[in-house]
Amino acid sequence: MSNFSIASAQLNFVVGDMQGNARKIIDAAAEAVAQGAQLLLTPELAICGYAAEDLFQRPSFLAACEVALQTVVDASSQWPELTIVVGHPKAALHAPHGRCYNVASVVRGGQLLASYRKQLLPNYREFDETRYFVEGAQTCVFDVAGTQVGLLICEDAWASQPARAARAAGAQVLVVINASPFQMDKVGQREQVVAERVRETGLPLVYTHLVGGQDELVFDGHSFAMNADGSVAARAPGFDEKLLLTYVDTSGPAIKLSGEIAPQGDTNQQLWHALVLAVRDYLGKSGFPGAVLGLSGGIDSALVLAIAVDAIGADKVRTVMMPSPYTADISWIDACDMAKRLGVQYEEISIAPMFESFKAALAQDFAGRPEDTTEENLQARIRGTLLMALSNKFGSIVLTTGNKSEMATGYCTLYGDMAGGFAVIRDVLKTRVFELARWRNANDPFGTGREPIPERIITRPPSAELRPDQKDQDSLPPYEVLDAIIVRYMEQDADIDSIVAAGYARADVERVVRLIRVNEYKRRQAAVGPRLSARGFGRDWRYPITNGFRG
Repeated sequence: MSNFSIASAQLNFVVGDMQGNARKIIDAAAEAVAQGAQLLLTPELAICGYAAEDLFQRPSFLAACEVALQTVVDASSQWPELTIVVGHPKAALHAPHGRCYNVASVVRGGQLLASYRKQLLPNYREFDETRYFVEGAQTCVFDVAGTQVGLLICEDAWASQPARAARAAGAQVLVVINASPFQMDKVGQREQVVAERVRETGLPLVYTHLVGGQDELVFDGHSFAMNADGSVAARAPGFDEKLLLTYVDTSGPAIKLSGEIAPQGDTNQQLWHALVLAVRDYLGKSGFPGAVLGLSGGIDSALVLAIAVDAIGADKVRTVMMPSPYTADISWIDACDMAKRLGVQYEEISIAPMFESFKAALAQDFAGRPEDTTEENLQARIRGTLLMALSNKFGSIVLTTGNKSEMATGYCTLYGDMAGGFAVIRDVLKTRVFELARWRNANDPFGTGREPIPERIITRPPSAELRPDQKDQDSLPPYEVLDAIIVRYMEQDADIDSIVAAGYARADVERVVRLIRVNEYKRRQAAVGPRLSARGFGRDWRYPITNGFRG
C-alpha cells in the first residue's frame, strides 16, 4: 500500500442534462488530477441527476445516460492514474415495470472496470426507489494505489450488512456516494450513522454527497470523511459545490484519513442556506428570469423577499404592494422601507376599486347575506390575479409566501395567496419564520445587506388584514401551541390522545387535527416548495383528500 488522496466531487447537477452532467464530472476529474488525487468520487446518479422520477421508466432516458457515461469513460483515458466512481442508472433486462439499477461504476484509463448496484432501496417518506430500481446483490471492492476500496451507495451505509460484506471481501477503506435530501438536523444524523458503520467494520469511510435544489428536494453537500474511531477527518462546506480532498495515510498499523474540516453551522444558518439554494436552483434550472411577489408589510412576505434577494439578487426581484381598504398605514410604510433596504423594484397597486367592482357584480346574488370569509378571499384572489398577470407579461415566477402553519390549517386562500409557482416557506412553521427573520437581521451571509427586515414587521401581531382589526390568533390557537400540535400530529404521526397527554388542550388538538384533515384538497393544489423538516406537505405526505378517518 502507498499513501494517496481521494477527491469528493460535491457537485450540483441538472436532472436530465446528461451531457452537461458528464462535462461537470470530466472537469472535476481534471481538477482532481491537478490536485494530486488518485480516486474521484461523484454523487449518486450523477450522470442523470437526482431524482429523475418517472424519467427512469423511459428507455430513451436510460439510453442517453449510457451515452453520457461512455463520454466520461472515454475522457478518463487522459488520466490513466485516476480512478473515477460514477453514479448512473442502468437498464435491467427483464425487470418488472421497466425498472432499472442504481449503479456506481468504476472507471479508469478509458475502461469501465467494475460496477456496483445499490442493494438497499429506501421506500419511505420522500423516497420511492422501489418504483424505479431493482435491488443489487453483489459486493464491489477495487484497488487504488494498492489499497482495497469497498463501494456503497447511500442507503447501503444506513444498515450494517453491505458494509460488513465489503469488509469481508477485503475492503480496507469504504466509500459511499450519496444523494440524501436535506432536512433539519440531518447533517449530524448522517455522521452519527456513518460513525456506527466505521466502528462496526473498523474501516475508515469517505462520504461523497450531492448539492443543489431539485423541485421539493434540497441537497446540502457536507461531504465528509471519517476515521475508524468515529472521528471526522474532513468535511466540505454545505450548500455549495466543492472538491473535497481526503488524504489516506497507509503507513501506520491502521489507515488514517485527514483533510480540511468545515463547520456544519447551526440550524437556522443551515435552513437559510437551504432556502436560498432551493430558490436559486428552482428558478435557474427552470429558466425563469426573475421573481415577483406580493409584499404586504407582514412577516411571511418579508422573509420570502429576503430569501429571494439572497438567492437571485435584488435586480431580479419585483415586489408589489396591493393595499385594500383594511391595509394599515404601517404595512404600507414597512413594505416600502424593506424594499428600499434591499434595493428591489417596488410598486403599489390598490385593489380597492377592483374589490368594489367584484362586490357590485355579486350584490344581487349576495343580497341579504352579511360579509364573511367570501369577501376576505375575494381580496386575496384579486391580488393573486394581479401577480399572475405580471408573471405572464414579464416571465418572472410568482413566489408564494404562505408558511407551513397556514398550509396545515388551510389559513390561506385557494387561487389567492396560494397562486404562484414556488412556495418558498411552505415547510417553515410560523414560529420558525420569526426565528429565521431574526437570524437574517443579525447575519448577512450573501452580502446583500444587514437588517433587511424592519423590526416592526417582526414584532407586530401577524394579520391577514382582510377585515377590520383582524389578527391571526382570532382564527387560530397561539402559534407556539399550533406549531407544537402540527409537529406531533403531522410530522411524528402522534394521535389525538397522546398529544392531549403531552399537555395540550383537547379542544385545541381536535380543532387543529380537523383543520389539517379537511384542507387536504387545498394542499393538493398548492405550488411546489422546498422540503426542510422531517415531513413536509408534498411528496412525503400522501393522504387521501376524501377520507373518514378522524385519528
